[in-house]
Amino acid sequence: MNITTVLGDKPVNRMGYGAMQLAGPGVFGPPRDPAAARAVLRRAVELGVDHIDTAQYYGPDVVNDLIRDALHPYPANLKLVTKVGARRDRAGKVLPAQRPDELREGVEENLRSLRVERLDLVNLRLVQTADEVAIPLEAQLSALEDMRQEGKLDLIGLSNVGQGELQVALEFVDVAEIQNGYSIIDRQDDEMVEFARAREIAFVPFFPLGSAFAGGPARLAGEAAIVKVAEKQGATPTQIALAWLLARYDRMLLIPGTGSIAHLEENMAALEIDLDAADLAVLDRVGQRDGAAR
Repeated sequence: MNITTVLGDKPVNRMGYGAMQLAGPGVFGPPRDPAAARAVLRRAVELGVDHIDTAQYYGPDVVNDLIRDALHPYPANLKLVTKVGARRDRAGKVLPAQRPDELREGVEENLRSLRVERLDLVNLRLVQTADEVAIPLEAQLSALEDMRQEGKLDLIGLSNVGQGELQVALEFVDVAEIQNGYSIIDRQDDEMVEFARAREIAFVPFFPLGSAFAGGPARLAGEAAIVKVAEKQGATPTQIALAWLLARYDRMLLIPGTGSIAHLEENMAALEIDLDAADLAVLDRVGQRDGAAR
């Protein structure tokens, strides 16, 4: 299995780090132990992470501030990937922020809080809104493309996107990344993965171990097929779930998040697992069974 690939035209290690969990409860406010959060970020880079996923509205500002404090000046090969399209109110509620002026403000706030002049990739987070106030996708993408042309960002991605929206987006911009929920226990985006494969677009699953709704790590540990392969490989069920994703598509990039150095090291070790054809046949049945039920 290859452990590197490309994000757009940028070489990248396939195991990155999602920084969202470094904020306080509900991704709002500061963590209980900021020093421990910064230590996780430094350890991630030591272990070879060169792709960190973040957003200014995580906190807000909290996660970007931690990244800057821990890692600035940044290693030359570190890609900082962020997202715009949402904001938080004073109570922490996530609200849409998809007008062109709001998208520009989001990019500027990320540049400011991360202390960089150019972002490697900006994902447009699509947030469902009422039809009467919805901003056309073309207008949102045009705003990001304008900023790309100005040198504020290199690549454009889409988060929480459907296939129809993606096909529209490709008429206006080059899409370097799709960031949707996907895991061995949540296979609703199987067709989107194949769409990405056909067009050589990176696919970056959030909730790579399954969302709380899907059962998360506890569900993985209760799946007999996953446990069987984990025992054979001398690995944990979460490591097998990550290894399955890496085997699924060679431009699948992972950004598992954690506030624990021990869990970070466990996640990174999934790169060393080599699933054979028999393992994959067993594991594929987990998702196929669930997908048929939807």
